[in-house]
Amino acid sequence: MAGLVAAARARELGVDVRLLEKGDRPGGSMLLSSGVIWRYTDFDEYRRQCPEGVEALQRLVWERLDDALAWLERLGAPVVAPDTDNPLTTGRRFDPQGMTDALVRAAGSLELGCAAPGTDRPLVVATGGYPVRFARDRGLLVRSNRWSDGDGIALALAAGAGEAPSDEFYGRAMPGPVSEAQFVAASQLYGRFARRVNDLGEEFFPGEVSWSENDLAQAIAAQPVGRAWYELDKVALAHPEVAAKLPYAQETEPLAGGGLRVRVYAAVTHTYGGVEIDTRSRAADGVWAAGVDAGGFSNGGYASGLAQALVLGLVAAEDVRQ
Repeated sequence: MAGLVAAARARELGVDVRLLEKGDRPGGSMLLSSGVIWRYTDFDEYRRQCPEGVEALQRLVWERLDDALAWLERLGAPVVAPDTDNPLTTGRRFDPQGMTDALVRAAGSLELGCAAPGTDRPLVVATGGYPVRFARDRGLLVRSNRWSDGDGIALALAAGAGEAPSDEFYGRAMPGPVSEAQFVAASQLYGRFARRVNDLGEEFFPGEVSWSENDLAQAIAAQPVGRAWYELDKVALAHPEVAAKLPYAQETEPLAGGGLRVRVYAAVTHTYGGVEIDTRSRAADGVWAAGVDAGGFSNGGYASGLAQALVLGLVAAEDVRQ
């Protein structure tokens, strides 16, 4: 998303742009998402939720997102819902395919299946972080596009950027491998109603789960083989949130008293680590990093990766234009 946004905004500003895509289609992981682009309603809440992030970068996204959403609407990205259903957050829900199409139209020509370029001209790297490599190294499932392997981060580091390391990721508990079309629908997003145990029968997350359940996904990733069980009693099974997701379960076992336990696996959507940037999205001389190629935003919690992509794509393009 960040690359498309940067190209679209740069063309809007009269910059000659060459847009390179490693994959076989535009849209990256944005196309596989729910399309919700959001920020915390209150900036202090953002800091409470993601206390280890860089405050100046978080404020950049928080302050610019509303105008960025209006820009995206002006491009013709179709809005599905005018706000979020979460009192902690505000934003828009867009149709992912329609949003991709609108950005591609505005970005102009797009070259697919391209290798990483050199850095002999101003370069914006926006390659979706390294979820594929992260998942492969840890034996986890991938819940992202198939080609985000850290190429942009490697380019920026080679050009002299500083590293913003992190072992955290944004992901979901999944019932097992599913098609890309089921990434959103099949997410087992009801862990707060369950008792969470690993294969040894140990309750590994006895406390309260966050609203996003991203902390639970990371805790599952730390269990043997990156998997766990959700144990659900009759009361839990009666919740609509549970009933809506159970049809996607791939492995279940009955529990005494009419309960059920469901096998879940940690799946990685995007990484938090990346390169250091300033508030103009600059990573090194002549190199800007946008989207989740840049680190320092969600650390210690969870914030919208699509918001990060949208704002940084705009900021990078505008700074290149200077």
